[in-house]
Amino acid sequence: MRVMHGRATHGVRGVGSRVLGTLGAVALTASLLSACGSPEEPPAEAGATSSSPTPEQSSPSPEPGSEETGTSSPSASASAEGDDAGEAAGDSGDDGTDEPGDDAGDAGSSDDEQPGNGNGSSQGDDRSDGKGNGNGNDKKDDEPEEPDYIAFGETSDRVGDLQQRLQDLGYFVTSVDDSFGGETQQAVFALQKAGGLYRDGVVGDATKDAADNGVVPQAQTSSGKVLEIDINRQLVLAVEHGRVVKIINASSGNGETYQAKGNTYTAYTPRGSFAVYREENRMYSSSLELGDMWRPKFFTGGIAVHGSASVPAFPASHGCVRVSNSAMNWIWDTWGAPSGTPVVVY
Repeated sequence: MRVMHGRATHGVRGVGSRVLGTLGAVALTASLLSACGSPEEPPAEAGATSSSPTPEQSSPSPEPGSEETGTSSPSASASAEGDDAGEAAGDSGDDGTDEPGDDAGDAGSSDDEQPGNGNGSSQGDDRSDGKGNGNGNDKKDDEPEEPDYIAFGETSDRVGDLQQRLQDLGYFVTSVDDSFGGETQQAVFALQKAGGLYRDGVVGDATKDAADNGVVPQAQTSSGKVLEIDINRQLVLAVEHGRVVKIINASSGNGETYQAKGNTYTAYTPRGSFAVYREENRMYSSSLELGDMWRPKFFTGGIAVHGSASVPAFPASHGCVRVSNSAMNWIWDTWGAPSGTPVVVY
């Protein structure tokens, strides 16, 4: 049985089954729940630049497509998504569904052998008199084997070990409670993105190895307090003087065009160097009537980092950068990021 950092692994108290669904399809059907980009927002800062550093690590494996399946659980009670206006065609918002995929090939199973009765009959016999039944098959306890993956819904000590390891590495996990819920799934997404792994939210061998080996993204800035947004890997990093202090799963613009109030927009998240210029400490409604967003921090036009109840492992917004509601609360209440905080998008 595998031992993760910090805690010994014990027996599984319950293993949740993996639920199948289509990530890509769900994200598209929900794509108009919220938005960023409205002609009423003030323009971006004149000093913003379009250049950006190149990530040190390679891009992740292809995004889960229509074949990926799963379910998701929101990390916070507030429902969120949507954005205000931007000045460019890149103005946008957020939407999609946060659902784990299926870690095909990771799942393991076992079938208990059914002993015969030793006389050539097809009828099996599970009874034992303590002396053996003469057929050479000693019946073992009927305890189910622990699966070789960890997935959404499981409650066990090994989930607690995983949560502790993720927390130690800086991934956004607030509670080590042995229960694989939405927050743990978001952290697993982030780990898989950082390691260039398939983003299904299921902890198979490759994801376990990434956690054991301490895989974390590297900061692209070296001084000050900066909110970094890695578009290629769909991550938000809270960085202090070149040190990554928190790694958060994110979902940005999906590149699709959409209609709002008779106009056509492109779901695009601009790259460059910006700064938080406006913040709304509340549930904020999009003026394009595309939905709501939780506690947004705008950094260019109508584009903001904000909380959402739906943060999938792939780009799904209309241009804003979505994180979980609990992660947005952490940015506001613990880390800060007040107006003027640099935001670097690459």
